[in-house]
Amino acid sequence: MKEEKHYGLSTAVSMIVGICVGSGIFFKADDILGATGGNVLLGILVFCIGAFSIIFGSITLTQLANRTERTGGIVAYFEEFISAKAASAFGWFQLFVYLPTIIVVVSWVSGIYTCMLLGLPNTLETQTLLGTLYMTFFFLLNYFSLKLGGYFQNLATVMKLIPLIAIAVVGIFWKQPAPIVPPELAVPITNVGWGWLAALAPMAFSYDGWTIATNITHEVKNPKRTMPLALTIGPLVVLGIYLTYFSGLVSIAGPEYILAVGDEATTTVGTSLLGERGGSIILSFVLIAILGVTNGVIMGILRLPQALAEKNMLPNSANVKQIDPKSQLSPAAARIAFGVSLVWMTLHYLTQKSGILSGGDVSEIAIVFSYLTYVILYLKVISMKKEGVITSTFFGSITPVFAIMGSAIILIGGIISNPTYVPIFILFCFLVCFIGYKYYEKKTA
Repeated sequence: MKEEKHYGLSTAVSMIVGICVGSGIFFKADDILGATGGNVLLGILVFCIGAFSIIFGSITLTQLANRTERTGGIVAYFEEFISAKAASAFGWFQLFVYLPTIIVVVSWVSGIYTCMLLGLPNTLETQTLLGTLYMTFFFLLNYFSLKLGGYFQNLATVMKLIPLIAIAVVGIFWKQPAPIVPPELAVPITNVGWGWLAALAPMAFSYDGWTIATNITHEVKNPKRTMPLALTIGPLVVLGIYLTYFSGLVSIAGPEYILAVGDEATTTVGTSLLGERGGSIILSFVLIAILGVTNGVIMGILRLPQALAEKNMLPNSANVKQIDPKSQLSPAAARIAFGVSLVWMTLHYLTQKSGILSGGDVSEIAIVFSYLTYVILYLKVISMKKEGVITSTFFGSITPVFAIMGSAIILIGGIISNPTYVPIFILFCFLVCFIGYKYYEKKTA
């Protein structure tokens, strides 16, 4: 049965914007500013580099999406154009590193904003406990009620745009002086040299999720024209939202104040805009937005073990792919996803407690590594151009070369952000991929 084509350009663009504009911009803006030494122009440049990377990366991947009938996004591209063993390797990375690290970090950040909102002790232990409770709640919600998880996702998508747009618009006309920086918190604006490249790691988190948009290629009308357009317009819209929000935040709070108080700058902006309760109002919107990202990623990871099991890419696949008629999900898959996430929550707590990631987090490194894996697909597109499968020089040569450059820049930025532990973690990601590769190879031998 032929799949119906019912999505147009506007739907494809809105999907990209909805996925990319998530939690990262709220709690990574101060990290980006910190890495640039408080230099606002460098911060803007970092956001532009992010847009550059995903525009050319996503357009390159559409060349693969347009040439396969498989569904499943990136895993399907590895299976179709590289090998099933490579797909297993990437699937293991997604399941055991990439998705759970994003889940635990976003859940933890939800705990941070909850502490701010309710006036709770803002300690790492309290933040982690709240984050674990949020994570557990959304796993249970999405397992036992698909509809409620979907309703919350729709609500959060709308809510997250309200503070972004409000701060962006008000910042254009803001004339009042920036808040006074407490002397004990003052962080001087400095010249960081090439160290500003470290800002590319938190920037990658802010833009992450763009590859998911390629999943709907088969349902888009005239995909060969629509998807490249959507994957150009979408990131530019995201860039516009990020730049106006970032500029508005800096205009209202000032770079010195943002550097001094970090994530709490959002509360100050809310108070400046809406009075005494304004900080709580803005924080409420931000918290719902971040919880929406937590919910959305959990919706994805709940289904991933089942999808891999259907391809015999996991141990005990026969059991993992069994569906419970009531929940319409695999109980074994849910247990795997939740268990892996709990392990990463513990590891995240330990890395934050020890400070070994220099203010970063485990998800940033996983995202940096994911850009490295995309290079394999970009090289495949170049190979298809040489073989004559792709005839366009722009789509077969120029866009993948720029996409590779974007991935390389993000990788370099990730290593600069923590030259000691980032390479070790990247090697760990390679190890997970290798295990997934060898498992499938042994299974099919």
